[in-house]
Amino acid sequence: MQSYYPQAFERDMGCTVQEWLGWLPAAIGDHPWSRTGDGVQVRIGTGTLALTWRPLPPRTIALIRLPRLWVGFRFEGLTADERHRFMRRFDLYLQRGGG
Repeated sequence: MQSYYPQAFERDMGCTVQEWLGWLPAAIGDHPWSRTGDGVQVRIGTGTLALTWRPLPPRTIALIRLPRLWVGFRFEGLTADERHRFMRRFDLYLQRGGG
């Protein structure tokens, strides 16, 4: 989790499109959303979040091939605090692995 989320940023996610679509509704929570192709519009209060994605070539480490997905985040009409509040839950839900 970050301390600040700009209005627009990108991520390289370690998942397939199918995994992403399976996780997305719960990560978004109770916010209304709609899907159009490879994108989602999320209504957050009086603002919105536009998510877009596309598969990337897999990451290969020795004999392991890991899926990759490029995801773009674009907030409009939200304060830094509102973005942080939404992304805190979103990131915690999508967190994978241990440590």
